Amino acid sequence: MINLTDNAVNALKAAISSTAQPASGLRIMVEGGGCEGFTYKMDLAHGPSSDDAVIEQGGVKVFVDSASQAHLNGTTIDFVVSPEGSGFRFDNPNAKSSCACDKSCR
Repeated sequence: MINLTDNAVNALKAAISSTAQPASGLRIMVEGGGCEGFTYKMDLAHGPSSDDAVIEQGGVKVFVDSASQAHLNGTTIDFVVSPEGSGFRFDNPNAKSSCACDKSCR
């Protein structure tokens, strides 16, 4: 469903190990909003909810709620460091368009 690059796995491991609150993985969801209709939301999580798909890659668990699964199917998540700013980048084959902020999918 979701592919994490090595850079994303390393960034997530660092975030999980340095958080003050215990976390067992990353929750990713798609919510309404943004200039193209949807935005990605990410947060460290204690564990999966009952309707989550759980993807494990490189020792990192990703939790995706049932409403977001179809929107995220086939998505590759990378962590990019650049002069313009560092952060996670989503390459989503389901997105019909994206805006300059690179945070929307539709």
